[in-house]
Amino acid sequence: MSETGSGSGNEAVMEIDDFAVAVEWQAEHAEAAHAPCTARIIRALTHVIESDTACARRMASWQGLTLKDAMPLRIAGGLHHLLLSGADDRLARVYSGQITDQGQINRLVCKVVETHDHSLLPWFDGPPQTNEAGRSASIMAGLLWLAKRVSPCFELFELGASAGVNTMLDRYHFRLGETKVGFSSSPLQIEPEWRGSKGSPPAPSGDFLIQSVHACDVQPIDLSDPQAALKLKSYVWPDAPGRLARIDAAVQLANEDPPLLVQMDALEFVEQRLAVEQEPGITKAMFHSIMWQYMPVSTQDAITERFETAGAQATPETPLGWVVLETDPKTFRHELKVRFWNGGASDGESHTLAFAHPHGAWVEWLGL
Repeated sequence: MSETGSGSGNEAVMEIDDFAVAVEWQAEHAEAAHAPCTARIIRALTHVIESDTACARRMASWQGLTLKDAMPLRIAGGLHHLLLSGADDRLARVYSGQITDQGQINRLVCKVVETHDHSLLPWFDGPPQTNEAGRSASIMAGLLWLAKRVSPCFELFELGASAGVNTMLDRYHFRLGETKVGFSSSPLQIEPEWRGSKGSPPAPSGDFLIQSVHACDVQPIDLSDPQAALKLKSYVWPDAPGRLARIDAAVQLANEDPPLLVQMDALEFVEQRLAVEQEPGITKAMFHSIMWQYMPVSTQDAITERFETAGAQATPETPLGWVVLETDPKTFRHELKVRFWNGGASDGESHTLAFAHPHGAWVEWLGL
């Protein structure tokens, strides 16, 4: 989902209604995330909005909130797509850092928008999809921690999976501090910088197993469709070659064996998965990353109620787990939290296990 929800600040940032102020905040956030080239493209939008283009009029008449809707990142994705698709290479030297003068970049971006004005308009229609494989490092760490408290054999289901990149986490290889898990030959190697003084997550036991992973999204992306895959890649900031390589590896895996991803509302999907009969000795666990904030509060509450009701019926033989990497709306910090139910006295308690970079570059393990 959107890359606006990270860094330092508070909920008031998302409420900024001044376009120039919002654009500058987004640019500074990109710089803080080591994406200075993307920051320069974003800053140019304050000049694009003054141009006589359909894109300018769309931005000027925007009905929502610039940052909350990730509007600058929508058009930034469209501009990156022009380069990746071969439609226009004029911004290549900006993305590579060869051109850094902001005035020159402003003029160049305005010219590119003018040339591709109407083909860029559809990029405003939906939020950016940042289906980042690096986030699976936190999810896997949470599962390893959970496996020491419930059955280590999992049936997983993911909410808001987008293209199903993290749905395929059972096919990746992870190095989480000193802990290794997964397939060493996988084309997707997840090795975040491991921070904190609490060591590494527990090593997997011999019977640790992810038996299945199902997922849903209201508008799933088919990675086997080259155009859809390229669109997803366009939302990755060009300053991050590692992230671009991870998307390519995920596309390779999805073409070999597509993730079990269906188009469905999250609440309906939760109800469906909870209704599936659970075999003794299997832990049924739900996970999601950087998507909860985009659902209505009523949907959040309904999913929580359904899950807690199901948790009340959990036993040591049929435990239930909930692993999330989501943004704290007050601090914008990405937090790994785990809840589980197995009929014990501490059922449903929330355990904060780590803080993480929004794209998985590092994980600060808190341990418990």
